[in-house]
Amino acid sequence: MAVFTYIDAAVTINGVDLSDHVTKATLKIDVEDKETTAMGSGWKSRTGGLKEGSLELELNQDFATSKVDATIWPLLGTVVAVTIKPTSAATGPANPQYSGTVLIKEYTPLDGSVGDLAKTSVSWPTSGAITRATT
Repeated sequence: MAVFTYIDAAVTINGVDLSDHVTKATLKIDVEDKETTAMGSGWKSRTGGLKEGSLELELNQDFATSKVDATIWPLLGTVVAVTIKPTSAATGPANPQYSGTVLIKEYTPLDGSVGDLAKTSVSWPTSGAITRATT
């Protein structure tokens, strides 16, 4: 897969495929910036420290069984498995699958004004390693 339009992301939360409700998906991974500068060069030097991440999703809200609210609500306060891929195609070098766990630390089941499409946005921190699979 070369340059592509992000129209077919695959997202599962606790084994439930919510891809057909996701309108935006962001997996962000960071590493701590540790300064290692010592006397001598006049330049700062750095190394990486601990890694962390977050999964941010925007979803069309749905209160039906096995949909958005029914999946997320009972998970509030727990650490659950998530997967995300650029497309729903098979996992491979051009379509890697990122897997790990997140803490379901917040959820806004209702948010909108009159006439708005019912949506919900979440941002959950990762808990432990995120892996990248290509097979």
